[in-house]
Amino acid sequence: MTIRRSGQTRLPILFLCALCVLCGESSAQDFKTVHDGVEYAQVVHKLGSDPVKINLLRLDLKKVRLDVHHAMDAAIGTEKTSSIATRHGAVAAINAGFFRLDKSEWAGEAAGVLSIDGSLLSESSNARIAIQIKNDANVTEVAFSHLGTDVELSYFTDAYQPLSGINRERKDREIVLFTPIFGDRSRTNQLGTEIIFSGCDASCLVNVVEKGGNSRIPKDGFVVSIGPEYAGTPLLKYMKLYNGDRTWVRFDKRISPYGSETDRNVAKNEDITNGVPQLIKNGKIDITWEQEKASKAFAETRHPRTAVAKLKNGKFLMITVDGRQAGVSVGMNLQELAEYLLSLGAVDAMNLDGGGSTTMFLDGKVVNTPSDKEGERKIGDAILVTLRKRRK
Repeated sequence: MTIRRSGQTRLPILFLCALCVLCGESSAQDFKTVHDGVEYAQVVHKLGSDPVKINLLRLDLKKVRLDVHHAMDAAIGTEKTSSIATRHGAVAAINAGFFRLDKSEWAGEAAGVLSIDGSLLSESSNARIAIQIKNDANVTEVAFSHLGTDVELSYFTDAYQPLSGINRERKDREIVLFTPIFGDRSRTNQLGTEIIFSGCDASCLVNVVEKGGNSRIPKDGFVVSIGPEYAGTPLLKYMKLYNGDRTWVRFDKRISPYGSETDRNVAKNEDITNGVPQLIKNGKIDITWEQEKASKAFAETRHPRTAVAKLKNGKFLMITVDGRQAGVSVGMNLQELAEYLLSLGAVDAMNLDGGGSTTMFLDGKVVNTPSDKEGERKIGDAILVTLRKRRK
């Protein structure tokens, strides 16, 4: 069916409707400058007849910097996004990586790669998508990659011991390394064996504690905790020879793009945090939830969402989508989120932790409506926005 207006060419109704929707959406996304380099918009979007409330931050990375901070500035623990941002003097923030959400002492443990100020706090999981942040004096660089990590202990001349993980709960069949950023003690049970390395410089002082756990982590070293089912490892046999003495040992980490992705020299990135999954790559929707071993329900059900994107104009976008609020904001599935970001000019984008964690903080207050009935949730880590100091 077509319609005719006096003196105008006839156009299909569907085409006119599409134009109308796009025009309405454009006017709704009326960004306002709240700081130099920080633009904010609040949008009421429609998915059919369902409303969706969206909060957007558009950032000029020459005028602001991005930093990842973990709750309590440690490797475990939880804290509200607003609290993390306030402690660090940020003008804005969003919740970031996935994390362990339970009532145990391990709550807040990153559920994927996490590196802050160049220090690896958590290993990668299933080569999932991650945001990499590098702050130079005049600009912040951001990239998204599927990352893998390798952590190992080098000793003797050419011997090395692969490690199961870093700064997280150790299971019976694992070897986990704990660094000072984790806390004062390893929090492990008494079933394993722990090797305490202290005074590390060219060499480390070795202290082997058999059938022991919860060892104190030296400020100038680290602890390697060996599960009871790993007791026969050559590393332990070697370190027993040097118990109470010094020997050469080194903790090595490698963070690298997975598969055929281009190596962006990840080692130079200050901060890295995890997400699931990739949404857009090179200007096209490319949702990798299956490769990243997320569930179909996670991908296809409408949830509150937090995401980040690089825009074709060079700016950086942070977005929160409220959800689980019938008649007010229903959330988005991953396809809807990717399509919406593409309409905003995204060339690369990834999904961060969402659900009850979804939070956007701006100028001293939470500007979205978190879905938990208690309000803002404590989370594991956040991406903070701070203004660059102007040179005089």
